[in-house]
Amino acid sequence: MIKKFLIILSLFLITSCTGNVTKFGTGVRIGFDPRTVGMQIDDTIMQKNLVARLTLTEKKYFLSIQVEVLDGRIFLTGKVDEPEEKIKITKLAWETSGARSIHNAIEIKGKSNFKSTAKDILITTQLRTAMIFNKSISAGNYTLETINKKIYIFGIALDDNERKLVLAETEKIRDVEEVIPTIFTVPELSRNKT
Repeated sequence: MIKKFLIILSLFLITSCTGNVTKFGTGVRIGFDPRTVGMQIDDTIMQKNLVARLTLTEKKYFLSIQVEVLDGRIFLTGKVDEPEEKIKITKLAWETSGARSIHNAIEIKGKSNFKSTAKDILITTQLRTAMIFNKSISAGNYTLETINKKIYIFGIALDDNERKLVLAETEKIRDVEEVIPTIFTVPELSRNKT
């Protein structure tokens, strides 16, 4: 029993340590980022602006809602108490200057408990580890979050083959109910199109 607890704790710590390294738009180094410096700055400004507005609206959103921005596309994850809060957050995201699209993966609380949260952490850790060990995947280019056995993947793939490899890794993980990928390839980034 103690060994299982230590393994789960170790996996949790690994996930916690790698989480900030993979964040888009936070000024932290990632493995490969095809965006220009200007695009990165625009995305960072959008992210900081939305986080500030969410925090001013409701302080609890600072800890419960995660915001990622890539090429003007806003990706929201986290948990809220009421469906109306999800709608309010979506509205604030659309009001952000430069927003091109909103991917809202916010869940309503009440569907999860300690056991399901631990399972979600384990699923995320398994996928993160598989991506790190797969040399054909730039694991640092992806943000992963699992909520109620649904894996949300947000990131940049070098090409369509890498995107397929990431999705193939999700199929190897047990207890996953759904995979919601938001993976852009380098050619799909708007300002890189010729």
